[in-house]
Formats: sequence, structure tokens, C-alpha cells
Amino acid sequence: MTHSLRIPDLTIPTRPQPGTGWSAGVGPGDAGDPAISDVDVIRVNGAARLAGTVHVVGAKNSALKLMAAALLAPGRSVITNVPRITDIAIMGEVLRRLGCDVRFDVDDPVDPMVAVGGAPRSRSVTIDVPEQPGVEADYDLVRRLRASICVLGPLLARRGYVRVAHPGGDAIGSRGLDMHISGLTRMGADISGEHGFVIASAPQGLHGAEITLEFPSVGATENLVMAAVLADGTTVIDNAAREPEIVDICTMLIRMGALIEGEGTSTITVVGVPRLQPVRHATVGDRIVAGTWAFGAAMTRGDVTVTGLDPSYLEIALDKVVAAGGLVETRANAFRVRMEERPRAVDVVTLPYPGFATDLLPMAIGLAALSDGASLITENIFDGRFMFANEMMRLGADIKTDGHHAVVRGRERLSGAPVRATDIRAGAGLIIAGLCADGVTEVSHVHHVDRGYPDFVADLRALGIEVERATAPEEPELTI
Repeated sequence: MTHSLRIPDLTIPTRPQPGTGWSAGVGPGDAGDPAISDVDVIRVNGAARLAGTVHVVGAKNSALKLMAAALLAPGRSVITNVPRITDIAIMGEVLRRLGCDVRFDVDDPVDPMVAVGGAPRSRSVTIDVPEQPGVEADYDLVRRLRASICVLGPLLARRGYVRVAHPGGDAIGSRGLDMHISGLTRMGADISGEHGFVIASAPQGLHGAEITLEFPSVGATENLVMAAVLADGTTVIDNAAREPEIVDICTMLIRMGALIEGEGTSTITVVGVPRLQPVRHATVGDRIVAGTWAFGAAMTRGDVTVTGLDPSYLEIALDKVVAAGGLVETRANAFRVRMEERPRAVDVVTLPYPGFATDLLPMAIGLAALSDGASLITENIFDGRFMFANEMMRLGADIKTDGHHAVVRGRERLSGAPVRATDIRAGAGLIIAGLCADGVTEVSHVHHVDRGYPDFVADLRALGIEVERATAPEEPELTI
């Protein structure tokens, strides 16, 4: 028998867990959350301008990993400022099936800037971890959330054995697990593959090692750090990822009792300890959501203030906005972007942090499509990131791709059309591009957007946009 876990814009089949859903302890207001539909569409009218203030809550790319890190310590950990998105709900169910008790509650107190139309967009998640958590992450959930591979490191460190299904996630190119596997192997793990699962064992426990990553992979860095905190001896990870989300997870682990140095640099040193304790930790603000609004303001010649994030996390992206002619003001935990004239063309190259984030590439292409001149956009992280370019071209964008390069010749205005979101960031970029198009733009498959943005439609409305979310009519059934 299965039940349905009700959360914003998603219904996930789950095992019976009374009182553990998004609505637990929230009150009747949450009962009105819309149900998920993979065929939902978002419609916007063109010639629109973003103006106002928007608050950014916790980073999806951090909160998911913080939830996995809770597995390292038996007992109750609480993570606050967690975005109210579908990926978080899926990770909650991954942890439940590992034997954890997971409950989502309203953050207390709730910052009024975090609520849109009275509905808080962030949550706290309470995770009660047993002394002996489960060791298998099921395919039916892992296939929907690539980040669930991050349970590999902590479970291997805690239990000495783990089976995790090969992950799914966005279709933006190959993202192999080679660096995860080679690093854990150097720490003493025996890893194999069988029936679609990664199977790792370390019956004698993990030990410290010197590991050099071929590429500063965020996921590999996170998994290896989480495995190393309970390993015997010292682990040194060279060419480690430097993202703010890496610093965030290391900060939480240190508060749990881990011995870590070098977080935020290319060399992280971890001295293993016998045991960690549960902790309460607040998620760092989402720099990708904040960057989305920064580019949205530039694309629509708008005026947007973004709060809830240290603007230094977006230094390169904001520099690109300035180079395009935008006016950027920064202060503690907030920034403002204004664009008064048509943006100028700027070239963009995605690189690991502190370089330009690959997740902001759809927004960079959107800006280039409206700029005066031609821009060269180079993608160095994911080989499939340009998949959404065809959808942008349906809006009239002049884009020519060649391998990991795209030449974009700007136009004064785009043309509204039906388009399809191919991943989280592409969906957000297409919706904002639709604001700069003549006529109506209808973006389908917006369940992708729900995976990364707590309430994109509400934020658009708060910034002065007339926007509609609706269920698309069913396509006629064809027979032969």
C-alpha cells in the first residue's frame, strides 16, 4: 500500500509516513498547494520588465548535500533555510527509505521576505538518523535526482557497505562517477557495478589517502570529504571544488565535530574522527537563483534588488552584467541590478568556481540573444548544456553552435512561441526570454523549474509580471 506525499507541485508515491510531508506542522494554508503535473505550462506576455525586490532562500545544490551529511551522525539534525522544491522532497524520501525519520516544518521565525503571498518558500528539515541506517538507495528515486549519489560517501563511512543506483537528473551531458569511485578506492573501498547499482564495501573501514581529482568536481569533492571525516587517518584532496556550497557542507561537518582545513581552496585536508554528533545548520543562499534574477533584470531592462545572498558569490556573473551596460550595487547580503539601455554583447566562458557558473549559461545566452552585437559563449563543464538552444531559436534567437561554443547575434526583440524546458535552468531562462518577446510565450515541462526554484511564478508576480501557470490540454491519442 502506498500513500501520496503532498508538497508544492509534486506528488511522490511514498511509504506511509504520517506527519512527515511538507504540510506537517504548517497549518491549513499549505493544503492548497497545487498538485504536480508533468504537462504544466507557464505563459507570459512579452514586452515585460522585471522590477522590485526578490528574496533568495537556501541553495538547492547545498541543501541536498547537507541532508546527506546528516547521515554521518546518529541522532537529530536540523537544517534550516531549505528551499521548498521537489528535489528536496525526493531527497527526504531517499533518507526515509534509509531508515531516517524526516519532517519538514516552517522555518521559525519566517522572514517576511521569504514568503510570497503568505506562503513561506523555505523550510527546516528535521532528520532523525538511526544508529544503523539502511545501505541501499532505490532506483525509482535515485533516477529522478542525481544528487542522491551523495549518500554514497557517508553511508560507506558509517556502515562499510552501500548500494546506490546509478543516478539520473537533468539531461545536460555526461557526468560520470569515475572520480567518486577512484577516490573512494584510494581510501580502501572495493567498488563494483551490478544490475544498475554502484556497490561499495569497506569491511575494515576507510583510511586516509592523498587524492588528486582530474577535474574540480563538486559531487566528487563532497562525497570524498563526507567519507573522509570518519576515515582512519588524514585525507588530502587536491584540485578540490571551491564552490560556496562546498564551504557550506564543510562548515556543517566542522560543527558536527569533523576536522577539516582548506575548504574554499583547491586543497582540502580532512583528519578522520571516530564519531560525529548531530547539529543545527542554516543553508547558504542560492547563488544560481540570485544570478537568474540578475540576468533577468538585465534582459528585461529592469530594476531588481535581490536579498538573501552574499554578492561576492556572484562576482564574475555580476561583472558580466556590468560589462553589458548594467548598473550593479552591492551591500551585505544583497545586490541591485538596473539596466536602462539595450545590453551590449559580452563573451562568456563557463568554468569551475570562482569562474562563471555553468548553471547560468542559459541566462547568459538569453542576454546575448537580446544584446547589441555578437557574443561568443563557451561551455566547458557539461557537453549537453546547449541542448536548449533549439528552444531559444524557436523564440527567434540567432544562435549557431559548434561543439562547446555558441555564437549568438543579438536582436532587439524576440518572438513569442511555445517552447519546452529541457532542464531546470533552461526552463527559467526560457521563461525570462519570453518576457522579452513579442506576443505570448508558453513554456511546457515546467516541472523541471520546480526542481530548482521554490515558487518561480510567485516571484515573477512580485516583480510585476503577469504570468499564468496552467495544465496544458491533453494531446489527442493517435492510433494506426
